[in-house]
Amino acid sequence: MKDFTILIPGEAANIVYSNVIEKIKGINAINVTPFDSSLEIDWTALKANITFLLNRGLEAIYPCGNTGEFYALTIDEAKEVTRYVTDLVAKRSLVIAGVGYDVKTACDLAQNAEACGADGLMVHQPIHPYLLADGLIEYYKQIAASTKLPIILYVRSEQISLEVLQETAKLPNVIGVKYAVNHLPSFTKAVQGVKEDLVWICGTAEMWAPYFFAAGAVGFTSGLVNVETIRPFKMLDALREGNYSEAMSIWEEVAPFEDLRAKYNTGNNVTVVKEAMYQLGLLPSKAVRPPISLLNDNEVKQVTNLLKDWGLY
Repeated sequence: MKDFTILIPGEAANIVYSNVIEKIKGINAINVTPFDSSLEIDWTALKANITFLLNRGLEAIYPCGNTGEFYALTIDEAKEVTRYVTDLVAKRSLVIAGVGYDVKTACDLAQNAEACGADGLMVHQPIHPYLLADGLIEYYKQIAASTKLPIILYVRSEQISLEVLQETAKLPNVIGVKYAVNHLPSFTKAVQGVKEDLVWICGTAEMWAPYFFAAGAVGFTSGLVNVETIRPFKMLDALREGNYSEAMSIWEEVAPFEDLRAKYNTGNNVTVVKEAMYQLGLLPSKAVRPPISLLNDNEVKQVTNLLKDWGLY
């Protein structure tokens, strides 16, 4: 079992990650990045979004995640979003900042997050078109060496193989994996094949959470919590209790929402969430940045009907 009380070289104090570990064993809230009509960041709307999550008891908030349109942000914007959210949260919840791009940029973003006072990092799937095991391991090693913060790996491709996970899991500040490949045998083999003690998180939200929990996950990500939190928390409670019948009952309610997000090879992921927030008055604008776009009229109506079915509209 990995010892999460880690002595950082050159420092006298031990860095203890236990608080972070416990809080990511639950709902990991991926907040949106609101934009105004000019597609500039709407900081007032971002404050409202984060306040909404805090007021509803979310214990782990992830600025600069994919639902936050990380890859549509400039590096300076990503840094400022992390700083803004960390200052606003003020330790009332964990702040796990997304970092990525080339290794130098990822390290720069990691150091910025640490300087801001964030509680941890989520390392995005590398966007390089060519990925090899040794290169991936080195990529994660360099990022991990650049910071004292605990790290969660974001796996969106089986190119991040069991071999890569086994080696990367040995890094002292790697504490978890957000696994977003919906292939349960591969996930099961990863959980069973990595001997280090990691927190396994279902990275594809409520739609897949029951299945991943059955295979060893102890937490799941959620974009739905930006819209409403009753169903996500009910699902978490049911999964923690091993009550899969109740979990699947909740699954039936949220599945149409998640199916719509998954449309166009998950191209609708962000726009469905923002559309629902906009319709409920939780966002002043549903704007998204290219290369994604707004929903068509039929999809907007589907969101409206879902919100009505949930009694929110």
